[in-house]
Amino acid sequence: MALAKEDVEQIQAIVLQTINNTPEFKNANVRYEIDLRERTIRVEEELKHQRELMQEGFKQMEKRFEQVDKRFEQMSLESDKRFTEMNRRLDRFMFWSLGITVSCALFVVTYLQ
Repeated sequence: MALAKEDVEQIQAIVLQTINNTPEFKNANVRYEIDLRERTIRVEEELKHQRELMQEGFKQMEKRFEQVDKRFEQMSLESDKRFTEMNRRLDRFMFWSLGITVSCALFVVTYLQ
């Protein structure tokens, strides 16, 4: 049951007339493209916002690392001061210890004679 050429032309004319009478079919592709562009713009704006948030987070982390570095430097200086003080006290103790030991040794030697 093949269609005649006239029938095919008549069907094409009816389809074209129907498409021209309904603008939503005619402009569907344009609407779809506009919708896609709007969505793309929104996605780009969100990505820009995310990038700004990430950069702000990185800046805050950098500030925090600087604070931690300063704290480590401060602790290092305090530790150096404590070790210096401890070294000085240990030297003084060794000096007195040696003096007392030598004094005791001299006392024992003189007492035994």
